[in-house]
Amino acid sequence: MKKLTSFLIGAVLLLSAASCDNTSKTSVTAPDAGEVPASPAAQTTQDAKEDAQSELRRRQLNSDIRAREERNLATGGDTDRAAADLASEVRSKLEANIPGGVLTVNATKEGTVTVAGTVSQQDQLAKIEPLAKEIKGVKNVVVKANVVPPTSETR
Repeated sequence: MKKLTSFLIGAVLLLSAASCDNTSKTSVTAPDAGEVPASPAAQTTQDAKEDAQSELRRRQLNSDIRAREERNLATGGDTDRAAADLASEVRSKLEANIPGGVLTVNATKEGTVTVAGTVSQQDQLAKIEPLAKEIKGVKNVVVKANVVPPTSETR
């Protein structure tokens, strides 16, 4: 009986694995595999940009950062943190407080964070280092960002 049960379970698993060959979509509007999706409309892009830079989004990002810090303190408050965790928290902090910045963040496990990219104003550039140092575990900040004023689009 045990052999028959094992055989039946194996057959069911084999058949279910074989039927998983079909790639599924996450929604009805998702493109088929290999299909190049159409670019979003200009208004959709603008709406997404405004949402990402909204006051609500900033509050959400800052709340997420506070929650991470609280979890870190609850687990012993170690200042030696994973580089990816540091980079992620600094990136969130900068996104929340420097709207319109196009910044990349890299971190090392020793606590050195490098921020590169562009911001639109000098005061935003000056905010990068103090904001990054607010994240527990950041010991040194290297700023390689530049000020590039936004270009006005005329059509």
